[in-house]
Amino acid sequence: MPLTPSLISHHAVLPFAACTADDWLPAVKTLPASAFRNFSQLLQGMKLIHTDSGNALSLSPPHERVLARALGLPLGDGLIPWAAWQQFQARSASAGQAWAYLTPCHWAMGREHATLSDPAALDLQADDSRTLLQAMQPYFASGGITLHYAEPTRWLAEGELFRTLPSASLDRVLGRNVDPWLPGTKEIRLLQNEMQMLLYTHPLNDQRSGKGQLSVNSFWISGSGALPDNFTPPPSPNAVMLRDLALPAFTSDWQAYTQAWAALDASEGARLLALQQRGDTLRLSLCGERNALTFETAQTSFFTKLSNIFSPRPFSALLEQL
Repeated sequence: MPLTPSLISHHAVLPFAACTADDWLPAVKTLPASAFRNFSQLLQGMKLIHTDSGNALSLSPPHERVLARALGLPLGDGLIPWAAWQQFQARSASAGQAWAYLTPCHWAMGREHATLSDPAALDLQADDSRTLLQAMQPYFASGGITLHYAEPTRWLAEGELFRTLPSASLDRVLGRNVDPWLPGTKEIRLLQNEMQMLLYTHPLNDQRSGKGQLSVNSFWISGSGALPDNFTPPPSPNAVMLRDLALPAFTSDWQAYTQAWAALDASEGARLLALQQRGDTLRLSLCGERNALTFETAQTSFFTKLSNIFSPRPFSALLEQL
């Protein structure tokens, strides 16, 4: 559905509003209705304008699909070109070039599989990150890939391989078994093996071990793809990603998750409601791990408002649709 961002003062995109974990729904149902007071009231003045249906196995999660649609980006699963979009915005590359994000990270090796740890937990400093990039660059160059430093746990990778290489979002794989999400190409599998051997013996990891820090023992590719040659960005969609629920969802800390929901309602929910009550037109996208529902401020009749007041739908019931 095409957006008309010029009419929208604010588009809030809320990832992990629902989760697939068995303990998620029982935890959410422990929250009193007052914990969702502001979002519930906000939705009473909105209508559903778009449903993004998917499944929990897609490489691109619903919140990324929602944001990509708002930005006018390609929507191929695992081929939303986030890295190319960043370069295009920074005027560091023209549309049509193929890019990906490359995240240096730690795989926790278990008996049966490896789990991807949160890169933020590495506390990787810029100088150390650049040292690792320089050590890894020759291996990637042999496959036609050029690495560029962006920030300590996010590099940019440039190469034709990424034009058609679907990659799983980090939001899909953090804290999970990496095997189902790995790119299936032999080039990437070979690079993974080479980097694990290189990093295992790298002096920087010996230093990190001595400080009690996690080793950097692998990398993750995400945000791969290319923008169309004739890409023209739409007017600003005023879209903001609210990631307050992400970390407790990754760690399956459902007490922290419910606390985050209540805090989010009291802060951002109250702010959005105040904006709507002053006459602003808003969008709210509630995103789970499968689906996303996008609502927009709508003019409602007195009788519709009265019906909403006397027969409100439990907010948790709405979240179950995600």
